Amino acid sequence: MSCMHQQDDALVRASRLTGDVVVVNQCDWEAYAEYPTETGTVRMFSVRQKGLTKSRNMAIEKSTADVCLLCDDDEEFVPDYEAHILEAYDRLPQADVLIFKITNKPSALPDRVMRLRFPQTMKVSSLQISFRRNRILATGIRFDELLGAGTGNGGEEELKFLTDCEKAGLQIYYIPVEIASVSRDKSTWFHGFTETFFENRGATTRYILGLGMASLYAVYYIIRKRDLYRASISPGKALRATFRGIRGNKIKKMSKHLDNKQKYAPV
Repeated sequence: MSCMHQQDDALVRASRLTGDVVVVNQCDWEAYAEYPTETGTVRMFSVRQKGLTKSRNMAIEKSTADVCLLCDDDEEFVPDYEAHILEAYDRLPQADVLIFKITNKPSALPDRVMRLRFPQTMKVSSLQISFRRNRILATGIRFDELLGAGTGNGGEEELKFLTDCEKAGLQIYYIPVEIASVSRDKSTWFHGFTETFFENRGATTRYILGLGMASLYAVYYIIRKRDLYRASISPGKALRATFRGIRGNKIKKMSKHLDNKQKYAPV
């Protein structure tokens, strides 16, 4: 679970999480605490480090589980969700990553078990993602820390994660079993369909998909999703802002800058 400014395990209990839970609590202090429950142990790491993807990567490192499930601070899990997930992995032993269904979030995927590949992975949100931890560790895949809440670059971190999994040869499956509902009263990164939103979208898709695919997707998104955003911004302005982001390619430049810093860092 990634969360902020928690004092104890109240949020875990409110989310109806069971089993062992690793909590990365972004706050203004450093601490570690354990909370025994009827079904496992909550281990809370309170850290000053900020950023959603950073906290998820830390949780992956701190976990000792065979199967992990991503969780945010605005979910409520259904009874026996843990058993449903483990049964699904038993049913699909070839699966490295399983995508589940969120009760109150309409799915754009067919209501059947299916293997997912790009572009189907574009229809997945991070709240649906579980994985075999040993396969993620073995391939060196982590959440890209240049993406996600707290970076100023917008979202799409789940698409980058799943794209990296697919490139590494991991098998991703969708199984239409509901595990949780989600409240979306607020967002830490989405502040409406502004020009900045579309610029960031152009930058993230260029970073993940490359120039050609990002350009095609920009046109598709502007046409296909116009009813979603046009009360806030015209399709023409949205398209121009998206292509500014694509041309600017700021996230790739940030990535190269970080690579150079690491390459020439003193040892």
